[in-house]
Amino acid sequence: MDSQLKVEFQKSKSGDKDERYEAYQHILNATDKEVDWAYEVWDQLVEDLTHNDNHQRSRAAQYLANLAKSDPEMRIMRDFPKLWEVTKDEKFVTARHSLQSIWKVGISGTPQKELVMEIMTERFINGTDEKNYTLIRNDILQNMKNLYDHLNDEAIKQTALDLIDAVDDKKYKKKYLDIWK
Repeated sequence: MDSQLKVEFQKSKSGDKDERYEAYQHILNATDKEVDWAYEVWDQLVEDLTHNDNHQRSRAAQYLANLAKSDPEMRIMRDFPKLWEVTKDEKFVTARHSLQSIWKVGISGTPQKELVMEIMTERFINGTDEKNYTLIRNDILQNMKNLYDHLNDEAIKQTALDLIDAVDDKKYKKKYLDIWK
């Protein structure tokens, strides 16, 4: 990792709001492709998933999801339950930002894709007791669409369409189908 990126990770935790956001954007851009320095920050990011500051939790979750493609040791399989917990954060905005990035784990390999699909499907089916569950379902289906667009795996599309088909509320069924048009 170059020294500038190390500075960006520091800035994303401190400084003023604008500086943190700029660093966050820089890190997301840097991790949008495979990198060779993922393990230099991995353990700290896993630790930050339970940080007192919800912004830190959110950023750590998003960075880890992005870094999953740079994880030849498949540490994400071990650490995924901690990452998934942030998608249920007490702060809904933190939970949602984390959930919206979780699909990126699925593009890093078949076991990761299967894990992400399994856990999202389970939450779609059994998460109706959650507050804002229709938004969560929307995010899950958007994640599946993102995975499908990236991998062109018809099984992903079929799973999503089967989930949508099981929705009784016509308004939400239509909204969910619009994701797949």
